[in-house]
Amino acid sequence: MTSDTDLKEAERGPDAAWQDDVRAGVRHVRDLAALPLSPAERAAAQQAAAAHKVRVPKAYLDLIDWNDPNDPIRAQVIPSPDELITAEGELGDPIGDHAFSPVPRLTHRHADRVLLFPTYQCAIYCRFCFRKESLTSIGRGYTREALEPALAYIAQHSEIREVILTGGDPLSLPDKALAEIRARIEAIPHVRLLRIHTRVPVALPSRITPGLTASLLGRLMVTVVTHFNHPREITPDTETACRTMRQAGFVLLNQSVLLKGVNDKVELLEELCRELIYRLGVKPYYLHHGDLAPGMAHRRTTIAEGQALAAELRQRLSGICNPTYVIDLPDGGGKVPLGPSHIEGRDSETWRIRGQDGKVRKYREVVA
Repeated sequence: MTSDTDLKEAERGPDAAWQDDVRAGVRHVRDLAALPLSPAERAAAQQAAAAHKVRVPKAYLDLIDWNDPNDPIRAQVIPSPDELITAEGELGDPIGDHAFSPVPRLTHRHADRVLLFPTYQCAIYCRFCFRKESLTSIGRGYTREALEPALAYIAQHSEIREVILTGGDPLSLPDKALAEIRARIEAIPHVRLLRIHTRVPVALPSRITPGLTASLLGRLMVTVVTHFNHPREITPDTETACRTMRQAGFVLLNQSVLLKGVNDKVELLEELCRELIYRLGVKPYYLHHGDLAPGMAHRRTTIAEGQALAAELRQRLSGICNPTYVIDLPDGGGKVPLGPSHIEGRDSETWRIRGQDGKVRKYREVVA
């Protein structure tokens, strides 16, 4: 038998849960008044939120321990006055998106792939975001007309094999819009893979519905790159979301950002990487050194600290659990690995290579 509650849920539709989650969270600066902050903290948060957008779904707010002022979940989403301090050398466009944008809503930095920006809006605004300047100033959503120049550019460039949906967060769009975008891209014969970079499975896992996955299914291989930064972000709900995507046949990867005071302890990163694979079935892909986004000096580690963490992770984790520690260079230099090198030197065909046990061994190349 069907209860009255079940009937009401059916009438509300499959998207009701995540829409309720968004409405019950923080959507505007004024919503910060409802959070358990001291008057001084609230005033500081409101000041920072006026400069850079604030939005946090209730599911993510519920992960915060409000008794801990240094809570790592809180640090990622609650505005801080430190964000208003721009250090010398920080950049409004830290990785050179604008210089490699031949048409609106598209970045073509690498020959075989492009970034496509269907929306500049997010389900959650992370305080450390490297596009925070653009997201705050642009604020535009999805329209078919806005994407036409970008789609025409992709169709004209046969070297493009991958289209990466980013933004903003593409999974904050309705299923109908995602299906339209996917259909337009897969109609371009030389494109082989659709990649989606998203924080939605972490911050708004109820959004990952069968309708959403169906809207992305078609000719193209689909890869979803999630963004988990801390083990506490892995919950039964995020587990369900990732299972839904795996069952749809999507390849799941994860990019984390190394953040001071959030995840810059080897024990935390070890737990995160293990649980991503063992519990969620998500491959740890990149561990990003913090970009030069304005107001983020207080969250950046040094490169040497990141290298030490990466070396320790290499000792503790299997290869499938290990992310690559990278930096995304300014001016479009791309992502390059920063991990420690095991090569100590060479003499002609003989290399001196340091093993994981710390011992340096000779390896002589033997080739025809």
